[in-house]
Amino acid sequence: MQLPDSPKIPKFMQLVQWIYQPLQLMENSAKAHGDCFTLWLTNKQPMVFLSHPQAIQQLFTDNLSNLDSRGSAQILQPLLGENSLILLSGTSHQRQRKLLTPPFHGERMKAYGSIIANITKEVVNQWKIGQPFSVRNSMQEISLKVILQAVFGLHEGERYVQLQKLLRSILDLSGSALRSSISFFPGLQIDLGPWSPWGNFLRQRQQIDQLLYAEIQECRDNPDPSRSDILSLMMSARDENGEPMTDIELRDELMILLVAGHETTASALTWALYWIHRIPQVREKLLAELDSCSSNADLDEITRLPYLTAVCQETLRIYPIAMITIPRIVKSPIKIMDHQFEPGTLLLGCIYLTHRRPDLYSEPRQFKPERFLENQYSLYEYLPFGGSNRRCLGMAFALFEMKLVLATLLSHIDLTLVNNYPVKPIRRGVTLAPSGGKWLIAKGTR
Repeated sequence: MQLPDSPKIPKFMQLVQWIYQPLQLMENSAKAHGDCFTLWLTNKQPMVFLSHPQAIQQLFTDNLSNLDSRGSAQILQPLLGENSLILLSGTSHQRQRKLLTPPFHGERMKAYGSIIANITKEVVNQWKIGQPFSVRNSMQEISLKVILQAVFGLHEGERYVQLQKLLRSILDLSGSALRSSISFFPGLQIDLGPWSPWGNFLRQRQQIDQLLYAEIQECRDNPDPSRSDILSLMMSARDENGEPMTDIELRDELMILLVAGHETTASALTWALYWIHRIPQVREKLLAELDSCSSNADLDEITRLPYLTAVCQETLRIYPIAMITIPRIVKSPIKIMDHQFEPGTLLLGCIYLTHRRPDLYSEPRQFKPERFLENQYSLYEYLPFGGSNRRCLGMAFALFEMKLVLATLLSHIDLTLVNNYPVKPIRRGVTLAPSGGKWLIAKGTR
């Protein structure tokens, strides 16, 4: 089988560069080989990167019997569990997705609006006027508290405090490219006791599991039809055979909600605050739009504001949190554009490169929210949440939260960037995140 061209560097070095310099690797590969190229990022099989919208459309819309996602995201299995939606395929994936859909739509989701606004105000009130603060830490605090309240209805108590601490800690174990390496090299995943990286991870995971199973049991023992948190809704959901999710399935889905539901949103909010304050005219236009809202505007009205929406969309375009889609494994021969792929090939859409195409986005390296007011992009041109039956289930909730946090925060406090503080994209686990540091200062309340 003739695979698309690959960079002229050893396979092992491709993986090393993917861990430490993923954007440079993708950009150089696209510059040398175009819209379709091969990278060797696992010992077992090559991965074909596709960045042309037509190729991504075929990838998303081809008969599901030709492509399979099972096992292609195994790097996440140790943290999320094998029953997590992201790791399932076929009928088990369809069943689980159907059971998980209701809590993230319509009136159910809107019920979390006041929680989001109130938590944001609490965190903003902790900032000291005139002192730089860690934007990432603050956004992580907001998004973690939001997801704990939305998922469990938890806002106080020992279990709430422990979950906060443990989730922050376990995610910080992959908080840099160096610390992320353990996920990419199975040979490093050896338990040498609590002081070894993998041993530390396993013990923290065990503590989180104990807390989650205790919460599930408590919810089972004390059913309350008035509860609107996501765990209660998940536990009451039934599939077409009348079967509920098992405790293990609930645990694995809770992990993806807790991890993806706050970690990715924290990164997106941090980037948004950087760009809003990096480009004065963006901040001015956004504040003018927020100020034009009446003082008694409801949360729905705020989340429909066009420029606020465009700022969030552009934030997720320029540095998408997920750089690639979940890979699909070819099950039967398939032709995508000019390339024929045989069974066993891993195909993925390259979100980062698609979002940087100058034929779609003029001046793609510039932050320009206006492009989303002037143009409409297809599901294969703009895909920060992936696509097809693998599109992120929490997409609507994430955007809803982003808009409300930004609107609440900017309406309550004036912020400014620390002069010349560099904020750059870095690897954080399997995601792309802004670098840390105290690069924002609270000037005063509004």
